Amino acid sequence: MPPEWLRGYRKATFASDLLAGSVVTIMLIPQSLAYALLAGLPAEMGLYASILPLIVYALLGSSRTLSVGPVAVVSLMTAMAVGKVAEAGSADYAAAAIALAALSGIMLLVMGFLRFGFLANFLSHPVVSGFITASAFIIALGQVKHLLGVPAQGHNLPTQLSSLLMHVPDTNPITLVTGLLAIAFLVWARRGLQPLLRRAGLSQDVASILAKAGPVLLIVGTVAGSYLFHFADRGVALVGAVPRGMPSLALPPLDPGLWSQLALSALLIAIIGFVESVSVGKTLAAKRRQRIDPNQELVALGGANVASAFSGGFPVTGGFSRSVVNFDAGAQTPAASILAAAGIALAALFLTPLLYYLPNATLAATIIVAVSSLVDLDLVRRAWRYSISDFTAICTTIVATLMLGIELGVLTGILVSVLLHLYKTTRPHIAVVGAVAGTEHYRNVERHSVITHPNLVSLRIDESLYFANASYLEDYIYQWVAANDSIEHVILQCTAVNEIDMSALEALEAIDHRLREQGITLNLSEVKGPVMDALKSVDFIQRLSGRVFLSHHQAVKALKTDEIEPYII
Repeated sequence: MPPEWLRGYRKATFASDLLAGSVVTIMLIPQSLAYALLAGLPAEMGLYASILPLIVYALLGSSRTLSVGPVAVVSLMTAMAVGKVAEAGSADYAAAAIALAALSGIMLLVMGFLRFGFLANFLSHPVVSGFITASAFIIALGQVKHLLGVPAQGHNLPTQLSSLLMHVPDTNPITLVTGLLAIAFLVWARRGLQPLLRRAGLSQDVASILAKAGPVLLIVGTVAGSYLFHFADRGVALVGAVPRGMPSLALPPLDPGLWSQLALSALLIAIIGFVESVSVGKTLAAKRRQRIDPNQELVALGGANVASAFSGGFPVTGGFSRSVVNFDAGAQTPAASILAAAGIALAALFLTPLLYYLPNATLAATIIVAVSSLVDLDLVRRAWRYSISDFTAICTTIVATLMLGIELGVLTGILVSVLLHLYKTTRPHIAVVGAVAGTEHYRNVERHSVITHPNLVSLRIDESLYFANASYLEDYIYQWVAANDSIEHVILQCTAVNEIDMSALEALEAIDHRLREQGITLNLSEVKGPVMDALKSVDFIQRLSGRVFLSHHQAVKALKTDEIEPYII
């Protein structure tokens, strides 16, 4: 069955997709080469990972504008994972990267068939942002060795810095100048090239397209300079010979031992890539009142990674920058990605011999400028002002990623987020509430001027009750009753209680029993239907010392004696 977007496909739509595909092709060629370098792989593998995966995603994906391919964070994770099982630059290293793409793709496919799209909710935005920010620092620092022309190593901040400092005396001046000029040109091209082209008389659309071709212009310029000034003879590291032609289709390595070594890394790459891709896809889809299906995205990204493995590539996912460019260039359907894949295929067929003289410093500059947009330190400031728990999760993730590396960093971030969530739910917010004068509304006595009653206490529970917070509720009620001798009734306002598990049920039974012994009744109000059904099924309601009221106002009206005047806050 053909994809839905093919139905009613028109010439005008094709024209928009062709323009977008052309712009993305211009952007993807230098990016693909650069991210292959980041992953420690031959340059051509970056091109291979940007052809068949784009086509497969276009046929299977639910987003009309998402563009997949190699991205910075996944490329770095690939380098770290493969570096554990093979030596960089060897045939085994490339084979392991291909196997990693296959394994990651299979995991995504399985999760898609099992409809595990909800996994995107398990990585909080602060953790993902902190992880990506720290990864951007590691990526940028890791490219400094190519700017200096030295053989530094390391996959975290301490090892990278110590290795770079050790090799600083070996810096190649020509390589350094080339890299710094490349960075300066790319930074200027982002903001200054388009206005310059507009002043030269070009239209807005043409100027915008040519401005996005800044990295391509840089490649042309540095290749020419490298050839004319004999960079190879001056110790400048070059890309070297890049095989011409399309990738040959072949099975990825089927070594069980290798796959078992790569399993955890493949799972992390799959989840991080999926979360990043879905986040970008949802953002772009919302702008056109479209939607994406997370379960279908799992299948599409899985298929794209398997396709990358079969065509000699490495792990891929939906990229933010290329997808935004695709969207802004007017892409209407995934046909734009298919056309971009065709453009990259043509580049692999005809342009690769020209890359022989391309300095590695140029690709390093491309990576550094590209990842600079991933750093979001403003989020740390906003988290500090808004939520101390999110601030803790962000900072822990950033520090762990910088100091321990990519994989341990993201695992630490996930663990801290889960622990903080559990801690917060073990201490649910419980408010003593009173009536707003002249209404049937009940609000927190510490925030509003309200009416209370000496013989009862109204407690609003702002969390579902389960094993981790049941004892906290017990202690809170016992402490309140012990401090107020006049209490005859306790009313639990259950507006926010969506579930009560067995541990919490036993806690409520214990509370009811202990209050009954003191001549105090336990009452419930505004209990939701599913919760009420569960309580009735075990005869809790029948044995309750008090009553269950439809509204909290009815409960207070039935149980009150006299009133305490409102306290003005």
